Amino acid sequence: MKNSFEALLNIVKRLRHPVTGCPWDKVQTNETLVPNFIEELYECIEAIDNKDYQHLSEELGDLLLHIALQIEISKENKHFDEKEVFEKIITKLISRHPHIFAEKEVNSVHQVKKNWELIKMEEKKHRESVLEGIPKAMPSLIVAQRTQEKAAAVGFDWPDLEPIFDKLQEETDELHQAIANQDSDNIQEEIGDLLFTIVNLSRKLGFDADTALRISNEKFTERFKKLEKHYKDNNKDLSLSDLTEMDTVWNKIKSQ
Repeated sequence: MKNSFEALLNIVKRLRHPVTGCPWDKVQTNETLVPNFIEELYECIEAIDNKDYQHLSEELGDLLLHIALQIEISKENKHFDEKEVFEKIITKLISRHPHIFAEKEVNSVHQVKKNWELIKMEEKKHRESVLEGIPKAMPSLIVAQRTQEKAAAVGFDWPDLEPIFDKLQEETDELHQAIANQDSDNIQEEIGDLLFTIVNLSRKLGFDADTALRISNEKFTERFKKLEKHYKDNNKDLSLSDLTEMDTVWNKIKSQ
């Protein structure tokens, strides 16, 4: 009980008490918590990326706190309680895993994903497309990958990598043409198409595009800091250097 989710809910209830509660906690709403909720999720992701599992255990606790707060606020407003939350996720997991909890057989991860999307469509009869239900507030790279995964789950997918490389070349050529035409609207559209195709390539190779880009961001940041340190150690102003010199130093950093 001491280390249970129920105990956490009881603590949150005390924090939310209108008289004796914490001044910050008791004025929060479902909406005001969203920025912090997102921040805690990304801190979990960062801990996973860094393979810092002690930090991850702490950040997961912070995420659980936000879940408990959302439940308590919703319960106060008579929207739902924790029983409904658990009932819905348990029912969903059982219904969408017929190969575990029923007699249906599957022979691949692809078949599991396909079943999941088809069962979801059957459950949510008001949806007209398998692509509905993807939160638009998510980062665009994640939206692109989820969109492609959902389409692929029902068979709309290239059989191998070669057509994707052909598509990359096609989109690159179209971007060059849009730039030559100085058509700013078309340039933006073609950049989007090129990014969408790169996400597709990443997905097809079994990688998460958002994670791949985060790794590249970190790599660039680390190398750029070393570039700055090189100039600082040599008492030189980076902003006064020319690109050729900076590129030479950059390549040395890469080789290290």
